Amino acid sequence: MAPPSAMNMSSRAQEKAIDDWLPITSSRNAKWWYSAFHNVTAMVGAGVLSLPFAMSELGWGPGVAAMIMSWVITLYTLWQMVEMHECVPGRRFDRYHELGQHAFGEKLGLWIVVPQQLIVEVGVGIVYMVTGGKSLKKFHDLVAPASAPPIRTSYFIVIFGCLHLVLSQLPNFNSITGVSVAAAVMSLSYSTIAWAATLHHHGAATAAAAVDYSLTATTSAGKTFNFLSALGDVAFAYAGHNVVLEIQATIPSTPERPSKKPMWRGVVLAYVVVAICYLPVAFVGYYVFGNAVDDNVLITLEKPVWLIAAANMFVVVHVIGSYQIYAMPVFDMLETFLVKKLRFKPGMPLRLIARSIYVLFTMFVGIAVPFFGGLLGFFGGFAFAPTTYFLPCIMWLSIMKPKRFGMSWCINWFCIIVGVLLSVFAPIGGLRSIIVNAQSYKFFS
Repeated sequence: MAPPSAMNMSSRAQEKAIDDWLPITSSRNAKWWYSAFHNVTAMVGAGVLSLPFAMSELGWGPGVAAMIMSWVITLYTLWQMVEMHECVPGRRFDRYHELGQHAFGEKLGLWIVVPQQLIVEVGVGIVYMVTGGKSLKKFHDLVAPASAPPIRTSYFIVIFGCLHLVLSQLPNFNSITGVSVAAAVMSLSYSTIAWAATLHHHGAATAAAAVDYSLTATTSAGKTFNFLSALGDVAFAYAGHNVVLEIQATIPSTPERPSKKPMWRGVVLAYVVVAICYLPVAFVGYYVFGNAVDDNVLITLEKPVWLIAAANMFVVVHVIGSYQIYAMPVFDMLETFLVKKLRFKPGMPLRLIARSIYVLFTMFVGIAVPFFGGLLGFFGGFAFAPTTYFLPCIMWLSIMKPKRFGMSWCINWFCIIVGVLLSVFAPIGGLRSIIVNAQSYKFFS
């Protein structure tokens, strides 16, 4: 029988071989700018196009405050996560739940983090299936001749899903960098088109009737619920924290040059791009259209046709990249479970079957429940606000133990209070909008 030390060495070698195969830990040679592109792709979702509508439900004062405060708070919590990635010397917390386990304990950490992270990542995957399909349909409807027969959104979701059956076989984050760069460029492009075309529309319609900035709801209950739902939309726009540790895991790290330095450079650049995308779209869209803006500002803009068609194609390219960024941690969880718990042999067949099942699942739900965006306002409050606004702060207090009533302690408690209020009240607004619109919902439509 082999001595215990030899058995330990062999199990460690086995463990290392598995880690070298898993998507998050298989490649650690990313440059700092990889993190910038991955973070822009993860952060600037198609949710940016609903920000003018969120502004119309919030009004100028609260709307501007919510947008800027969310940007500042989420940048701060992102900085905390980057710092905590290597808060224990010689160890890296490569996944959100590993940091959660360090902060809250082995079992409790898993139960606190994994369900919320999965709601965000799987939820975003389904929403992006629907968004990709709808944007493809919009592009087709704009460029197809008037005599062309209408095609159902379901078919476009299938086309979009089939693309991901191929792309999902790319092994890790570094292998999707090309997709991520294209997606980040596209997000900047369609955001710019959204506010520039809106300004052009304003210039062409200056003689038109005055813009109405009053809230659309007439009852105080309606105004309150719409306000809460709009806060959920703003929270949904800042969801990149769910993949930040996984992105940082791909950057090399040494005691002299820890990964947090290049990662933070990438995050700052990404957040500058986020501000350039979000703030002009939200403020210009609301300024020009007031409360007449649609929940997707590109729908409100019908002309010039070629520009709106191009913007919808840019949305498709961006959503392709975003889907992959959010799917990678899910693939990692799936493959870790199959290989480490169920003892499946790591390899191409396992990856092909597991990832294809996940893509087909998100595609099927997207086709069956095409009003999933309404449901996400409800789910978003539960999972988006905690993982983005206050879970990093609770972990920071638990791990770093800042001085009580000191600057860091007070800032963290402020973020926790804001985040908890958001995660309690935003789902209430989302639930009401689901109930109000339930009559118009059709499954498999």
